[in-house]
Amino acid sequence: MNQSVRALGVLALLGSAIGCGDNNGGDINAPPVGPIATSITATGDISAKVGEYRTLLGDPRNGGTVGPQASGRREITWDGVPAQFDNGDNLFPGDFFKNLGVVFTTTGTGFRNDSTLFTGVNPAYADQFAFFSANKIFAPVGSNILDVTFQVPGSTTPALSSGFGAVFSDVDTPGATHLDYYAKDGRLLGHYDVPVRSDASGLSFVGIKYDSVAVARVRITLGQGALGAGVADVSAGGTADLVVLDDFLFGEPQPAQ
Repeated sequence: MNQSVRALGVLALLGSAIGCGDNNGGDINAPPVGPIATSITATGDISAKVGEYRTLLGDPRNGGTVGPQASGRREITWDGVPAQFDNGDNLFPGDFFKNLGVVFTTTGTGFRNDSTLFTGVNPAYADQFAFFSANKIFAPVGSNILDVTFQVPGSTTPALSSGFGAVFSDVDTPGATHLDYYAKDGRLLGHYDVPVRSDASGLSFVGIKYDSVAVARVRITLGQGALGAGVADVSAGGTADLVVLDDFLFGEPQPAQ
């Protein structure tokens, strides 16, 4: 082989290596790309988008069947919760839905499942909040922060989900209500603002679906403060945007390997 042909061969190999580096943004040691998210959001009449998110998560709806299922989703509507866990005591158990594969924690003092639009907390809330599925809604007590952690349904084994979505009532302030999705190593996968309500019904929706089973925890930040006896919403002359929750939808929790 003459020298010119040998040189061309070396240049070709170098070009190939450089080309491979360019595919990683010029860094052949670049970290792998994280899971890719599909987001579905809505405000006003959210029904069609909630249905679209159900389809994205997939069938069947697995109900309270324990153990990880091969496919499908889980849903929480709050409406079937027994009366002893509603309204007055603010002692709704954080692990009430463990058979669905979720556990709730909060920086506050507990949780409240409510069938009176939270008028037991503050009578002024009668005109403040609306429900998506009749007639119960949900909020943390003493805090505006709620963490949703996934477990294998019916056990305490850590699990991961492909996605999570929720219905929000009375979002007034842009960026104040949002969801943060975390991997099992604590890495932030994504931050998503909930859209401001667009009509009198006051409902908003965000649903995020990843292309892999990657979500270990979702932190929900509800507006700018907690509900309270003397606390008014910004739309009623208060200083904080108050927001509550309705339906949850999430991908079937799978063991966190």
